[in-house]
Amino acid sequence: MSQWERLKQLDSVCLQKVDELYSRDDFPMDVRDYLAQWIEDQDWEGASRDSSRAVVLFQILLENLDNQYSRFTQERCFLMQRNFKRFKQNFQRFQEDPCTLAEIISWFLRSEKRILEDAELAQEVQMLQVQPNPMETESQRYVEKNVREFKNKVQVMEHSLRCLEEQQDEFDFKYQTHRMDGTTDGAERNEQLRVLQGMLNRLNNSRMIFLSELSAMLDSAESLLAKLTEDLDQWKRRQQISCIGAPEDTNLDPLEKWFTQVGDGMFQLRKFLLKLEELLDKLSYDEDPIKDQKPILQERVDTLLTTLIKSAFIVETQPSMPQGRGPLVLRTNVQFSVKARLLFKVPELNHAMKVNVSIGKYRRFNVLGTSSKALNMSESMNGGMVADFRHLLSLSVTEELHTIHFETQFEMHGLSVSLETTSLPVVVISNSSQQQSAWASVLWFNMLCPDPNNLLFFASSPVASWSQLGQMLSWQFIACAERGLNEDQLETLAQKLFGKQQSYDNCKISWTRFSKENISGQSFTLWVWLDGILNLVKVYLSQLWNDGSILGFVSKGKEKVLLKKKQGGTFLLRFSESCKDGGITFSWVEYTNDGEPNVRSVQPFTSVDLKQIPLAEILRNFQIMEAENAPVYPLQFLYPNTPKDQAFGKYYNEMTGEQSPYFKYIKTKLVFFCSE
Repeated sequence: MSQWERLKQLDSVCLQKVDELYSRDDFPMDVRDYLAQWIEDQDWEGASRDSSRAVVLFQILLENLDNQYSRFTQERCFLMQRNFKRFKQNFQRFQEDPCTLAEIISWFLRSEKRILEDAELAQEVQMLQVQPNPMETESQRYVEKNVREFKNKVQVMEHSLRCLEEQQDEFDFKYQTHRMDGTTDGAERNEQLRVLQGMLNRLNNSRMIFLSELSAMLDSAESLLAKLTEDLDQWKRRQQISCIGAPEDTNLDPLEKWFTQVGDGMFQLRKFLLKLEELLDKLSYDEDPIKDQKPILQERVDTLLTTLIKSAFIVETQPSMPQGRGPLVLRTNVQFSVKARLLFKVPELNHAMKVNVSIGKYRRFNVLGTSSKALNMSESMNGGMVADFRHLLSLSVTEELHTIHFETQFEMHGLSVSLETTSLPVVVISNSSQQQSAWASVLWFNMLCPDPNNLLFFASSPVASWSQLGQMLSWQFIACAERGLNEDQLETLAQKLFGKQQSYDNCKISWTRFSKENISGQSFTLWVWLDGILNLVKVYLSQLWNDGSILGFVSKGKEKVLLKKKQGGTFLLRFSESCKDGGITFSWVEYTNDGEPNVRSVQPFTSVDLKQIPLAEILRNFQIMEAENAPVYPLQFLYPNTPKDQAFGKYYNEMTGEQSPYFKYIKTKLVFFCSE
């Protein structure tokens, strides 16, 4: 691809630099465009230092200008014919000094190259700043390529429209000249009419070609819009599951860029249609293609733009409270925030579009705070057009599902579009004791229901497969402490729920069993037990969980199998199965005098204990007082075989003995052994 063609594919900012470069009269842009490949194939820099070479290139340049002039004469392109005649006359001044002309052309080519290099560097910097998800790179490249091609074709069509207008002006000029011509020579008038008819035929053909190209551009826009809508739907699903802990990429910048570029291009196509309307008003004739096709194309472009703009109005940040358990659980009289965004970024509409917000479809809420706010760029760190709402709910309600509804009106260049979007369903509670059950509702809904408008979801909630539930639970640990559940931990949980199976792929669990029914032999539900463990990990055990020190979910039977194969003093950390609010315990193996392994356990440590002393310090100082009061430190190796101090030394307090801040707890806490 030639340097000139690469320049023409740059964005509007860089093209403005090219336009400014060629605003000088030294080297006309039309000459650069029509003779692009020949100009780039010559050594102008060498010719600027060699007068003989400069003379040769100067003569060839004039010949090329003559050739273009002849072509425009044959094509009856009056304006370009006139321009190239003038260009040649201007270049004649270099007849005695062709080296200067060679130097000028060389300077223009170097300047073009700098514009290209700056554009490529800016693109590389942008790619470094926004690292794409490796799994999405191919998809993003595909969209980026097609959007770029769409923009370039729009720019080419703009040039074609100018040529069409020049062609019509030339015909109009000749036609008016003919009308004012007072000649009575019949043969001459017939010749003029023949020439005019030929020009009109070519103009009609140019109109048909332009309309065909415009229709093809709308086909491309429709295809692009379908792809962008598909990508946006995928983003919405990623955002939905990210609300329940999934580590998903929810960056909107690429989508905003593409929506804006395609929208800008479609508005440009709409302007082309307005220009065609002007040309039609100036000149029309029988079977005029503009008259027949323009209304159809106008309806298509307006429909596509309406679809794009409607799709571009989304909820960027789902409703959440500053100190809440997670998003989508709101409490009365506690402030929450939610942010709407228009992905079609239009700077001239900054602060011009008012967004109205309402809450609840089946129940009325009192909302304290402004219910209307303008989309603006000042409230967004990345310059997006957003409306950031902060509200209070003042009514106490039950755990129904409700959505927050946004409405606004888009008005630009004569196109008016009503926009609306809704948040994901929220659960509204009136006191903190409802947080746990509300969050369970949020988890279950967003795990299983991709339709945010299904507010009656819990009237007949579907069951979840084990793979869905296991993945969701792993996300909860990632959200609490950055590390999810491994295969062994998931299998232990599956076995606890469904018994030992060859495969758990076909196992299902109901909403009732997850959050309503008590675990067998316990006074609390599966979710209450898991939520207690999650809170314990988040507040007290995140570092130990992240570095893999905690096995976590290990059945008592498997625990004994694991430890009995290890050297004396080997211990493991697991979550208690009997603590409602979360507990962690450890078990170790010791050997009797006759060599038989004996696995012993300590009663669980809960948040009550861990508020007073970190688990690492408990493991460091844990001891057994034998009958003769000789202390024994039974914990020596973290399963499978890591020395205790090597595993936990980095978490120890620098102070020891009576200087330790935990000395009182260590001395006074009685340790009881239990059967678990």
